[in-house]
Amino acid sequence: MRLPLGALLLSLVTAPAVASDFTLQWPLDCRLGETCHIQQYVDHIPGPGSQDYQCQGLSYSGHKGTDIALPYLSDMQAGVKVRAAAPGVVQGVRNTMPDAYSTAENAEMLQGRECGNGVVLRHEGGWETQYCHMKQGSVRVQKGQRVAAGTALGEVGLSGKTQFPHLHLSLRQNGTVIDPFAPEGRQACNSAADPDAPNPASLWADPIEYQPGGFLGAGFAAHVPEFQAIKSGEASGIRLTTKSPALVFWAYAFGGQKGDRIRLTISGPKGVFSVHEITLERDQAQFFRASGKRLRSKSWDYGRYTALAVLLRDDEEIDRIEEVVDLR
Repeated sequence: MRLPLGALLLSLVTAPAVASDFTLQWPLDCRLGETCHIQQYVDHIPGPGSQDYQCQGLSYSGHKGTDIALPYLSDMQAGVKVRAAAPGVVQGVRNTMPDAYSTAENAEMLQGRECGNGVVLRHEGGWETQYCHMKQGSVRVQKGQRVAAGTALGEVGLSGKTQFPHLHLSLRQNGTVIDPFAPEGRQACNSAADPDAPNPASLWADPIEYQPGGFLGAGFAAHVPEFQAIKSGEASGIRLTTKSPALVFWAYAFGGQKGDRIRLTISGPKGVFSVHEITLERDQAQFFRASGKRLRSKSWDYGRYTALAVLLRDDEEIDRIEEVVDLR
């Protein structure tokens, strides 16, 4: 059956939530900041442009949920469970749509089914949660079934209108979209409050730290990999030797903003031999950058090579990631 996608037609502006004891549990079997990340939040401004509840750019115009993403397609294929964020009753399910990237070719087929496979739960107090983009055939609950918080609903997938494996979690109360991170509305954009501090009005049972962007993975390769190979996980774990034609370090990240700088450094047995800093020319939800050198002699020096990627925003370090490889 088709899921009711009424959230796509609702007013964008998040209304203040009424006083309630309603709280949400973390809905995925993943470790935030390690094996998953929040790619996008609810958009808090009407019309063109977008801002998340921290007045930053982790959203897009008209976005009505929280996108919890997996770094690689291989993570999705291995299986990551989606769980009920609160106790409730199943109002609707869909379970038959294929896991595939949305394209211009399948856009018409996805109209009205942008959520892909998923589940809608009705909770007490007029609350409703909707779980989208789940893996084909993974949904394990039925309409009318009562579930407890933490009940497995299915697995993260790539169904519906999406470009990366993730769970889109929508929250509504009496039909109005609510941002669980800021149910009473976002904080003032010129607030002196710490932007990394959890919102005190959050509906999450456990506080969730805001991350304005960061690295999803990194690795070495013998050439600059294709982005699709990075997103699928195929670029990770490539074996290099002292005879490899090039030594390339790549770093995969999310939440890039125009003007961000990515500094890539490679050090070998004889010290630093490659430093490259790249400035982002536009906002990018997900991206990668790579740097390295071609082999100019008979072989690379035998031993350990260490690479470091640093993400800088307004000269402040947002995140860093390190990778090592031993050439034999």
